[in-house]
Amino acid sequence: MTLRLIKDVMNISARLCQPLITQKLAFHNTPSVAAWEPNKTESGPTRWLENNKKIYPPQEPGEEPRPAFVCHQRENIKYSPKKMWYIACLVRGMSVDEAIKQLKFVTKKGAKDVREVIEEAKALAVQEHNVEFASNLWVAESFSGKGMVIKGLRRHARGRRGLIRYSYCHYFVRLEEGKPPKKYYASAPKEPHEMLEDWMTHMRRRKVFNSI
Repeated sequence: MTLRLIKDVMNISARLCQPLITQKLAFHNTPSVAAWEPNKTESGPTRWLENNKKIYPPQEPGEEPRPAFVCHQRENIKYSPKKMWYIACLVRGMSVDEAIKQLKFVTKKGAKDVREVIEEAKALAVQEHNVEFASNLWVAESFSGKGMVIKGLRRHARGRRGLIRYSYCHYFVRLEEGKPPKKYYASAPKEPHEMLEDWMTHMRRRKVFNSI
């Protein structure tokens, strides 16, 4: 009688513990932050290149011809996006040949990547976008964007640790057919002779009120 009672107690305890064991095995121990990690397999942004696939309606007779353009990019360049911004601003409004020539004299690390992207876009314009002359292009848009950031640790004194970030950036460029404008920026500074004329006009309009 005692052995039978012991077996019944063991069977009952095993049944009671089985849901707990199943629940323990099904427990998800992955941190919640991992659900928000970016997908490392993605090459980078893709919406900028979608501009090359856009189809425009036919133009009306007498309408100003729409210049051809090509958009190109390079993803995850091992360079700071803030430093790349200065190089991207340098070539805005320049012709393609002039931009490539100027970038050869820039000693910054990101100038090499910018020059290669512009050269690739120049070749794509002729091969895929029906541009007749490769030199008849100018840099209409040039800017950089923030890429992935990899965090690491740096050892400090007394057993301490410091956070270090390895920044990457994206570079985007749009080449447009035609000659570059004389002034790329609408609020560009005036020429020296224009500034002198404005100053002379202002000085001649001076007047002392309530005087003789």
